[in-house]
Amino acid sequence: MRLKLLLLSLMLAGVSQAQALDDVTVALAIPPAVHDGAPYAAAQELGLFKQQNLSVKLVVFQGAGALLPQVASKRVTFGYPVSEPVISSYFSGKDPLPLRYFYNGTPAQTMEYTVLADSPIKTLADLKDKKIGVGALTWGTIPNSRAALRVAGLEPGKNVEFVAVGVLGSGFQALRSKQIDALNYNSSWGDIFELTGTKIRRIAYPDVFQETPGNGFIAHEDTFKDNPDLIRRFGRAYTEAQYVCEVNPEFCVQAFWRQYPESKPANADGKGLNDAKTLLTRRLQRTLYRENGSRRNPGEYDLPVIRAAIAAMAKTGEFPSAAVPVERIFSNEFVAAFDDFDKNALKARAEAAK
Repeated sequence: MRLKLLLLSLMLAGVSQAQALDDVTVALAIPPAVHDGAPYAAAQELGLFKQQNLSVKLVVFQGAGALLPQVASKRVTFGYPVSEPVISSYFSGKDPLPLRYFYNGTPAQTMEYTVLADSPIKTLADLKDKKIGVGALTWGTIPNSRAALRVAGLEPGKNVEFVAVGVLGSGFQALRSKQIDALNYNSSWGDIFELTGTKIRRIAYPDVFQETPGNGFIAHEDTFKDNPDLIRRFGRAYTEAQYVCEVNPEFCVQAFWRQYPESKPANADGKGLNDAKTLLTRRLQRTLYRENGSRRNPGEYDLPVIRAAIAAMAKTGEFPSAAVPVERIFSNEFVAAFDDFDKNALKARAEAAK
């Protein structure tokens, strides 16, 4: 009897331990859309987070400026901001933000300038004396946007002007109606604009900024010291989810719509589904592969490229100096762990998912 009771208590303890998932909150600067939110939905539906003993919740704040204090104060576990505000904290004269990036979520430049296809604007220099629409003048991407224009010989605030036009539809309409001359949105929003039937021309940032990382996952420095395995497990599940969406984008789109039914379009059985799959696939292509087609190491930061971009930001006056401890801000410590999973087994699961 005692042996049975002991075995029963051990079994119950094991069940309790298996059910005790680690709570993880991820702070986003903008609400998720199908192109960037589908991997989270896939991870939830296939149990990828749960397999890593995680219970993940997304929370949305209004921009990086509101998000970063939440991570710095440990009110949330991880954040997903752009990097310029974190780098700028090293020039504030105060203690820099106690945060480190651990996963490069957008390893290629996502921002671009968009004009209508029949616009005479074909280069950055052609934006002289023009109005450029942005979502808000507080966007964390604007320092890099200004630097791109200065590399092209322009001076924001003097011979080119940023104008707040809101996001997506309101910005698209502002450009169509020629209230502005160009939009400064990310490439996935450019994809959405094209899929509305509008013909556009995309103007890229200068080469020095083309591999500049955009949004990435960030954690408090204490998490690196006290709970590094939490970072490994989250990054692995997120990488697995991207892999699933590459194999079966339709499942990931449908998973996103199930979790965010208000985002499901009326024509979800036809053009709406095809458009959503296109948006997701294009985003994954830019994220997972280099322009030459070679596959990236998921989550990895290219530190020499970052140094060159920071030097360019300093040269254009956006940063007071290029003397930034890049290794302290961007970590590749866990990259090997992120891609450490059975791809064949996961591919089979992804192909069977509906």
